[in-house]
Amino acid sequence: MRFRELSDDMDALVLDDLGDIGLVGDREIAGFFSAPWLQPRMGRINTALREPQFEIRVSDAVGIEPGQVVVIDLPVQDGGGQYDLVKLEPDGTGWVALLLRAKA
Repeated sequence: MRFRELSDDMDALVLDDLGDIGLVGDREIAGFFSAPWLQPRMGRINTALREPQFEIRVSDAVGIEPGQVVVIDLPVQDGGGQYDLVKLEPDGTGWVALLLRAKA
């Protein structure tokens, strides 16, 4: 068995146990959601605000495009809700970060 196949099997196991569920279009996709936070201000230096993102496997990203609505199935207090998909950022390891913006 090749490394990529072993890695895919391991990813599936981790997603089944620890992943979050997102709805993109009419597709349910397992991934890892991270909510934004405002980093603390140190003196006069303003640190960056990080956008929310939902990380999914490359194989699940087929047909997903900016402009789609992504619904994260989590309580609102944990960042769940509706987001606009702004950009897809593959990281070269078989995962793609969906960069999100909260719907107004």
